[in-house]
Amino acid sequence: MKKTVFLIFSLFMLLSISSFAQIGKITGKWYTIDEDGNKKSLVNIYKTPAGTYEGVIEKLLTGDTNRKCVNCTGEKKDKRIAGMVVVTDMKENELKLSGGKILDPANGKVYNCTMSFDSKTGKLKVRGSLDKSGLIGRNQAWVRAEN
Repeated sequence: MKKTVFLIFSLFMLLSISSFAQIGKITGKWYTIDEDGNKKSLVNIYKTPAGTYEGVIEKLLTGDTNRKCVNCTGEKKDKRIAGMVVVTDMKENELKLSGGKILDPANGKVYNCTMSFDSKTGKLKVRGSLDKSGLIGRNQAWVRAEN
């Protein structure tokens, strides 16, 4: 009986550590990639003191690097895109981050968001969707930036 309890406990701990390690691979700096395969911006994904995850655009890599979010609404309207928090309120959900939002500064629209690390490619899979279930949306693959 003790062996069974020990095995179950050990398995639970390994799964917890594996989940934490996977989330740890999501945090850090990532290049966003456009449809032509070009790097568009550098985004830093980090854990907030509240325990959620956010992403801030640290640098724009194309066009006017000082451009503003003219299509945004609310407090982000006409603010500089570089330095803007575009990923908000993401929460750990097994091996991914989900439940948050992502802003597309190009059109000012906010989408539901899910992020997961693809261990085969080493890329960050980012899905923005119109619906919470994630059926209506599009995927992007972000590339890790060298630190």
